[in-house]
Amino acid sequence: MIELDFAKQGGLVPAIVQDAVDKTVLMMAYLSPESWQKTLATGEAHYWSRTRQEIWHKGGTSGHVQKVKAVYVDCDHDTVLLEVEQVGAAACHTGHRSCFHHRVEGDSLVTDGEPVFDPKKVYGK
Repeated sequence: MIELDFAKQGGLVPAIVQDAVDKTVLMMAYLSPESWQKTLATGEAHYWSRTRQEIWHKGGTSGHVQKVKAVYVDCDHDTVLLEVEQVGAAACHTGHRSCFHHRVEGDSLVTDGEPVFDPKKVYGK
C-alpha cells in the first residue's frame, strides 16, 4: 500500500493533474485518504470536494472522466501528480480544457481559448 502524508495539510493532499500526452496542466484538486484509494482501485480520478465535503468522481456528472495513466508522488509524500487521459476534452467545470485558462497580463486577467462545452447544458446551472 502506498502511504501519503495526509496529516500535514488537514487530512488532504494536493493533486496536480496533467494531460499524459501533451503535458498540459489541467487542474489541481485535493485527495482524501478515501478518494486516493478509490483512484488507485478504479483507475479513474476521484477527489475530495472541499465545497460539498464529499468524494467526487471527476466526470461523474459531465462524462468528462479522467483515466489515470501514471501516478507520481513527491519526495515528502504529501503531493501527487496524476497523468491522465482527459475524456471529453475538458477538465474545467467552466467548459475550458484546463482550469488554468486565465493568464496574467499586467494587472489584468486574459482568458485563453474558448470553452469546449457549455456548462449550462451539462450541469444545468
